[in-house]
Amino acid sequence: MKIDWFEKARFGMFIHWGHISQVGGELSWLLVGGENTLPDGKEISVKDYHAGARTFNPYPRSPKAWLELARKAGMRYAVLTTKHHDGFALYPTRESDYSIEHTLFKGDVVREFVDAAREQHIRVGFYFSLPDWHHPDYPAFTDEDRPYSFGEFRRPAPEQWNRYIKFMFAQIRELLTQYGTIDLIWFDGGWERFPDEWHARELHDLVRSLQPDIRINDRLPGFGDFETPEQFVPPQPPERLWETCLTMNETWGYNPADHNYKSARDIVHALCETAGRGGNLLLNVSPMGNGELPPEQIDRLEEIAGWMDAHGESILDTEPGLEPWQFYGPSTKKGNRIYAHLLLRPYETVTLRGVYIKRVLSVKDVGNKTALEYTTRCSMIDKFFNADPLGELIIQVPESLVDPLATVIEVEFDAKPVT
Repeated sequence: MKIDWFEKARFGMFIHWGHISQVGGELSWLLVGGENTLPDGKEISVKDYHAGARTFNPYPRSPKAWLELARKAGMRYAVLTTKHHDGFALYPTRESDYSIEHTLFKGDVVREFVDAAREQHIRVGFYFSLPDWHHPDYPAFTDEDRPYSFGEFRRPAPEQWNRYIKFMFAQIRELLTQYGTIDLIWFDGGWERFPDEWHARELHDLVRSLQPDIRINDRLPGFGDFETPEQFVPPQPPERLWETCLTMNETWGYNPADHNYKSARDIVHALCETAGRGGNLLLNVSPMGNGELPPEQIDRLEEIAGWMDAHGESILDTEPGLEPWQFYGPSTKKGNRIYAHLLLRPYETVTLRGVYIKRVLSVKDVGNKTALEYTTRCSMIDKFFNADPLGELIIQVPESLVDPLATVIEVEFDAKPVT
């Protein structure tokens, strides 16, 4: 399969949302353990957790506002939790009455999401949980099953499991046949069963048959086009395509008690580090119960949008740039241009090493389009006897040009910049 758009997309939006967002807290994990699972949890019974579906009535067309912000921030794709582990579907499924169709909203959030994404020219991604802690044949999680313990959940009888697999496949078929072209599917929860129990091969083949060009993440056990490190940027990039998923605070779902937000600078730095290693950053947002994003998340997205408006060329459609010894920070490359991301405030100069110094055409600050002065240095022998030497490029960075989030320098060469 040809991997094209995902390979250099670099930036996407993850959306964790469900009826539990009315209460505030982590999607699904409040169901199975409250404060004993993830930070800032709450105690809520299984009955009360599921009862929240009846009162779910968000503002119509809420996804439009999310995806307008995503586009402004330079995001190329978005992934919505069509169904999380709690089993609640954000679309009208024929397979269950635990869905958006049976709430006060009565619409189709997934349809609104898909339409808004296409309007903003953003690729469409669906998150889908393999487990379903509401379905009786999974079996459904109860108060007596608490606290949740990895590897110690109840197992169904064979005939129950066969019914569940049929149900799960039917929901996947609904999602991949009712909304046109779907660009990515993001499975999760595979740790609860073995690959053969999930019928992973058959599920993979079904997905490919319905959407031949779709990208599949690595959480369908034994399959997938890309890896998904979570909540950190790996120090060494994985050997194949990858995407790191990251929350703005510490929780995935809307949680008013979680005030531990990353700054816009932290997020931009994570984006630069990810792009410099050849990966994508899938940044999470968590709408409130009414469908609006929390003010803290809007503020950060708007600040990131301002930075991306000036510097997005150094992130989008790029590949990894220099080696770590050549520049002390992340860098990207596009054609004969190198983009050096200064994540620490520079001294008077920064240096690029091991580049073809006589091929340099221009050096400028990306944010202000200001030409920067520079000098070059190489060995004496190369200076006198090598027409195309590798050496050091020493760039002056005036204090007035230092960006509050991240300064980016573009160096354009008239040919390949490095060996």
